[in-house]
Amino acid sequence: MNVKEIRQDFPIFKHRPRMVYLDNAATTQKPKSVIQALSHFYEYDNFNVHRSVYTPAQQTTEKYEHVRKQIADFIGSRNPKSIIFTRGTTESINDIAIGYFQRNLSEGEEISVSIMEHHSNLLPWQRLANQTGAKLNYIPLTANGHLDVKQAEQMIGPKTKLVALTGVSNVLGVINPIREICKLAHKNHALLLLDAAQMAPEMPINVQKIHPDFMAFSGHKMLGPTGIGVLYINPKLLDKVTPWQLGGEMIQNVTTHNFTYADVPQRFEAGTPNIAGVIGLGQAIKYLNHLTMPWIQKRCADLGQYLYDQLSQVKRVIVYGPKHRQTGIVSFNVKGVHPHDVATALDLNQIYVRAGQHCAQPLVNDCLKTSATVRASLYFYNTKSDCDRLATCVRKVVNFFHAAQRHLPKYDRG
Repeated sequence: MNVKEIRQDFPIFKHRPRMVYLDNAATTQKPKSVIQALSHFYEYDNFNVHRSVYTPAQQTTEKYEHVRKQIADFIGSRNPKSIIFTRGTTESINDIAIGYFQRNLSEGEEISVSIMEHHSNLLPWQRLANQTGAKLNYIPLTANGHLDVKQAEQMIGPKTKLVALTGVSNVLGVINPIREICKLAHKNHALLLLDAAQMAPEMPINVQKIHPDFMAFSGHKMLGPTGIGVLYINPKLLDKVTPWQLGGEMIQNVTTHNFTYADVPQRFEAGTPNIAGVIGLGQAIKYLNHLTMPWIQKRCADLGQYLYDQLSQVKRVIVYGPKHRQTGIVSFNVKGVHPHDVATALDLNQIYVRAGQHCAQPLVNDCLKTSATVRASLYFYNTKSDCDRLATCVRKVVNFFHAAQRHLPKYDRG
């Protein structure tokens, strides 16, 4: 693949030619085909779905449902009805927390999560544990930042009702052994929810091989529009999840005192859905399929390894996570310099990273023992030149702050 040609598909790189965009774990840039699909929809196909009988509305409905089939194929699901459109990963996880586990979790039962979870895959389970009296268990990490599978084997047992696990850490960039943990959960008659927000953009997913019961991911992290997400529900569980949003088009019949649900998946998509977002996500998946997910995975891992190696050679820089990189996510800190100051210095050089706790406070504060980190997250359209510019700028930051600290009076040193 010619990355220089690929970058030409993304208008923002033309408009910001000096930009080094390294915040892809937060959101990815959009190719022209996705932007044009959104524009085309509003200009030519702006009709509501699943409602009207006139021809253009039916055609828009067909396009909307075609994307559902696209997504099912993309993740290896044999049943498009297992695909529910949501606003994003956060809403998808909350749908399951409220629509299933709120009714199926009792005092004394257990939920297992990893200490590396994003808040979206933690807070709903914290609240449920507090409401129901269930116990929330944290699977720890090994010394090199991987999930401690031996500890997971000890923690997941007969009392476990749910294992909620991220596929890829949004801070450490490690890939979790989802298939192995799925087998462990199912062996103990527990269900597994997979947060694939960082996984779906970078690597192939086949639900027929890993067997999650629920899976969530967001369109905007994989070239699609914001405000559109996907919830996968194992077909065997579709009738056991209760919709928590009620309204138009998710019902079959309504009387003055009662109502019946529509068939799946419509029962989970109350009101007018994000039709444009769905159409845009379909184009994003088409683009990803053209590049192929195995190529994207290798590209991101190679870039992540290259950046890790570059930063590891800079004095006074701490790089978190294992030496062998699996994804394009690399978090680091400069000793004695606040991450926000590092990010500000990079910003002045048009290098855009994220500094903070990355919605993973237990991991950053309790495991990494720091208040925040700088995170550089690469995607397939990034280059080694981007990595070099970041490393060069970080060296300048180290030299500047280290020199300044040497000349400060002792009582002013932080």
